[in-house]
Amino acid sequence: MSNSRRDFLHKTTAASLGLAALQFPIDAFSKAKPQMKFGLVTYQWGRDWDLPTLISNCEKAGVLGVELRTEHAHGVETSLNARERAEVKKRFKDSKVTCLGYGSNFEYHSPDPDVLRKNIEGTKEYIKLCKDIGATGIKVKPNNLPEGVPKEKTISQIAASFNEVGKFAADYGQLVRVEVHGHLTQELPNMKAIFEQVTESAVKICWNCNEEDLLPPGLEENFNSVKKWFGDTVHVREFNEGDYPYGELFTLFNAINYEGWILMEARTEPADRVAALKEQLVLFNQLTGA
Repeated sequence: MSNSRRDFLHKTTAASLGLAALQFPIDAFSKAKPQMKFGLVTYQWGRDWDLPTLISNCEKAGVLGVELRTEHAHGVETSLNARERAEVKKRFKDSKVTCLGYGSNFEYHSPDPDVLRKNIEGTKEYIKLCKDIGATGIKVKPNNLPEGVPKEKTISQIAASFNEVGKFAADYGQLVRVEVHGHLTQELPNMKAIFEQVTESAVKICWNCNEEDLLPPGLEENFNSVKKWFGDTVHVREFNEGDYPYGELFTLFNAINYEGWILMEARTEPADRVAALKEQLVLFNQLTGA
């Protein structure tokens, strides 16, 4: 093959991938399989969409799974009565969009027993909501290791709380999805320490693509240290923003045959969020080799 012919083919291939995709290692495209599914966390791109608009925009973008965030315009909260909950369930059933569940702010690290109990009982009420709207789980947070309290004590308290809400969730056919989140608790060794005390199988880890994932000993070892507890949801940020190694991450997920949802938890403010979702779907398909 002549040099000019070879140069032309190289340039054509690069152009077809798109400039944003060039940040991903080539092996991520060749090794990954199209088994993961792409969805949306309504924070931030869906925060002001009511439920019909949210479903319609997801369908337009081809992003067919959604995690509903608390206090957003869709208004899916425990204040809904039985009829309203049934209507939410029917809206999703009649659409192409899967309602994965609820993204709550419940957390279990407070040294105040009344605050802790309020979070646990609140979680249970939203688990009932998830069941009623046809969803499959609730997202929660650890969400800190408070100063002045022994680390081991807080870790045990968080794990015990997960076990309580996890047992409750299992009775309703729901999962408790623990977002790797919060000051200190989003460091993977601390998350691992928590889950070593979790006994309920309905409690799963939701990987969250934090900078802390890259702390020593590095992404691969941190990933492997908690992968046995992964559930069916992962949170990501825009694939073409920042320098998080999504190519390496998707190769790791492919290696464990991950078949869950990769959910876009966006941070930017694009003028056209439906178009932005379509763009992220293209990048997701490149990462998965779809």
